[in-house]
Amino acid sequence: MTAKSKILIVDDDPGITSQLELALSGEYEISTASDVKSGLEALKNGSPNVALLDVALSERAEDRGGFELLKEASRISPFVKVIMVTGVGEKECALEAVRLGAYDFYSKPIELEELKVIIARALHLQSLERENQELARKLSQGSRFPELLGNSEPMRKVFRLVELVAPTEVTVLLTGPSGTGKELVAKAIHRESPREEAPFIPINCGAIPETLLESELFGHTKGAFTGAHRDKIGKFEQADGGTIFLDEIGELPASLQVKLLRFLQDRKIERLGGTQLKELDVRIIAATNQDLKEGISVGKFREDLFYRLAVVSIELPRLRDRGDDIYLLAQHFLELFSEKHQQRNVKFTPQALQRIRHDPWPGNVRELENRIQKGVILSDANRITAEDLGFEVSPEQLQPRTLSQFRSQAEAPFIKQTIDRNSGNLSKTARELGISRTTLYELLERYEISTGG
Repeated sequence: MTAKSKILIVDDDPGITSQLELALSGEYEISTASDVKSGLEALKNGSPNVALLDVALSERAEDRGGFELLKEASRISPFVKVIMVTGVGEKECALEAVRLGAYDFYSKPIELEELKVIIARALHLQSLERENQELARKLSQGSRFPELLGNSEPMRKVFRLVELVAPTEVTVLLTGPSGTGKELVAKAIHRESPREEAPFIPINCGAIPETLLESELFGHTKGAFTGAHRDKIGKFEQADGGTIFLDEIGELPASLQVKLLRFLQDRKIERLGGTQLKELDVRIIAATNQDLKEGISVGKFREDLFYRLAVVSIELPRLRDRGDDIYLLAQHFLELFSEKHQQRNVKFTPQALQRIRHDPWPGNVRELENRIQKGVILSDANRITAEDLGFEVSPEQLQPRTLSQFRSQAEAPFIKQTIDRNSGNLSKTARELGISRTTLYELLERYEISTGG
């Protein structure tokens, strides 16, 4: 038998408490408190799923004890959903609570049916958050590539190609926009290859001046140029027996393209200023965010080198094309940087999650990572807002004028996740959401939600 969800009611009005307890006890396990102290104890000991907190916990008009409990709730119980209760004329106070991380609010006098809907949706969101965290944990622990977090179809294709090419000796070309994780994929290929115990040497061909790049790659002999006071081993020799990762290969100068092509043909290098060839055992993985075929057409990149490098080509998807992977990545970075910066139980506000899901992310995963680290540092009251992440938020977005406007900000992603979890089956989705198929179709049209993958 499934255990009942736990609801904590914190209100100094015994009449309100009794009314709520009577109305909700049939569906939920109810506990109550009447002040901040007992409310804190109930949060610590009762582990409620949802907490209904009255903003004012005394007869004093200036009392805001509910805010104190709200700030402590996420620290005590990371998944608890707080619903604030306001009196007449306290809507601004309730909106402030939402900005501080409350899931929702409702006003007295209480409309029980409306409150039950709010509670049901809060519990639904909580279950989704738990599922996402558990999925992220399983993916990171069970995947052969824990640094490549994702469950979308484009990423499953990447994982499959990595599994196929890693045990081989073929040269691999990684393509895709900046910030999509090409170096992480290169490391995964190396780690899953027979060369795992040998060096993995990365070098960015676009970050080193052309005059120095040949020496960096192939080394030089003493006296090869002014300032060459001793022999130097290049990156290729350092990678002997292992893998060299040539990032931004499209920036490689024409003269070095010739030298790289020669190495791919005979597996020998010659140091700058030297006269002897040295044979090396090095696997090459290259990466670019450019269209190398266009580079070939304008004479910037050698066609013969391109086909030598692209024995197998793996294209990494843009972040915006990875669907709900973005939630997994956001949660991963949140946990990573919360630990690094010693912030406990930090969570995203619903508005922040909405912006994360629907932003185009031109900088891809790297931009997401940087923004979330910034958000963790700037967050207040253990909640990361859209503003903390660097998004511009209009007053209308921060302060919805009605309860229905606030709900609509969070409703669309919940519906989309439910559709995905039910593999696009709208009948199952409607049943899980507790609505009719007709209502679901109306919501799909209103929020422009696709039922595809």
